[in-house]
Amino acid sequence: MQIIWLGHGSFRFEIADEVILVDPWLSGNPMLPDERRAEALDGATQILLTHGHFDHTDDVVSIARETGLPVSGMFELTSVLKAQGVTVGHAFNKGGTAMFGDVAVSMVPASHSSSMMVDGKVQYTGSEVGYVIRGDGHCIYFSGDTTIMADMAWIGEYYAPTVGILSAGGYYTMDMEMAGWAAKKYFDFTTVIPMHYRTFGALEQDAEVLAAELPGVRVIEPQVLEPITL
Repeated sequence: MQIIWLGHGSFRFEIADEVILVDPWLSGNPMLPDERRAEALDGATQILLTHGHFDHTDDVVSIARETGLPVSGMFELTSVLKAQGVTVGHAFNKGGTAMFGDVAVSMVPASHSSSMMVDGKVQYTGSEVGYVIRGDGHCIYFSGDTTIMADMAWIGEYYAPTVGILSAGGYYTMDMEMAGWAAKKYFDFTTVIPMHYRTFGALEQDAEVLAAELPGVRVIEPQVLEPITL
C-alpha cells in the first residue's frame, strides 16, 4: 500500500487493486504544482469525498468529466454532483460500507460542516464524514475535517485502525495538540500522518507538537507526491 499526499486534505491511496483519490483538490491547491496534476491523477480508479467545501471539491466535476472516474460519498453531496454531470459510484451514508474492488471503505462521523457553491448560492451537501479504509492487510482511519468528538471512541474500538490520517492544522479543524490528545485517548495507532495543515498561514506549519504528544508512535510529516509505503 502507498499513501501519497497531494497537499492540504487531498490524498491518493494505492491499495489492493484500486487507486483512490480522496478529496482531490488539485487546481488552485497551493501545495501541488500545476505541472504535477497529471501525476496525481495517473491510474486513478475512484474519487471519494468527505464533504462539500471548496478545498475538497472544487476540482471534482472537472476531474470526473475529464477522466470518467466515479465519485462516491455522502448521499446528498453525490446527488448535487450528479446534477452537474458526474458519474456516481457509491452514494452511501454513515454506518455504510462500500466495496471498491478489494478495498472496504466504511463511512464514519466527523464534526465539521458541509456545503458548496452551486450557481452562486450556498447549497447543503449532507453531513461531513470520515472513512475507515481497509485493504492490503491494513486498517486506516481517515478523519476528514473534524474536531475531537466522542464518536472517536467507538471508531477506535470497533475498527481498531493502526494508521491515523488526522486533520491537525487548527482554525478549521483540530490542531496538533488536539489531534495528539485524540490519538492517545481513543486509538492505538502505530502510524499517524497529519493533514489539512501547511497550506495557509492560519494553519499549523509543522507536526512537532503532534510528535511530542505521541511518543512511540511513528509520526510522518508527508511531502507532496512522495509515497509513504506501509
